[in-house]
Amino acid sequence: MGDLEIRTAVTDDVPAIVAMLADDPLGAQRESPDDLTPYVSALERLSSDPNQRLVVAVRAGRVVGTLQLTFIPGLSRRGATRSLIEGVRIHADERGSGLGSQLIEWAIGESRAEGCQLVQLTTDKSRTDAHRFYERLGFTASHTGFKLQL
Repeated sequence: MGDLEIRTAVTDDVPAIVAMLADDPLGAQRESPDDLTPYVSALERLSSDPNQRLVVAVRAGRVVGTLQLTFIPGLSRRGATRSLIEGVRIHADERGSGLGSQLIEWAIGESRAEGCQLVQLTTDKSRTDAHRFYERLGFTASHTGFKLQL
């Protein structure tokens, strides 16, 4: 990874993370960098949960990527633990640089180290570039997902 560091996110990283979450058409509709209070609270909850890892990718002292990795123990698949990759974002200046692949490969490696049998993720149907990206990394679009807003 050369000059790239992947580390646990801290409170000082929240503004950069939220800026990346908001930096696309979907994120711009649901994220608000104007009030970081709910994000800081969420980071506190994530940090206290041993099954959660919110990480940032840092290059030259600047946060350039992020993702959340969740470990989910379960009974199905013979009691397998799976991991869930969420909230993958790469800073606009770094897109196309290979950073996204490095970040996902890191998450897969962490999942293996935790004994996971499966890595899963979802991506919005409108994100066709992301679909191609994940397929290139070996993921298959094997399921249809559903959500219920509460």
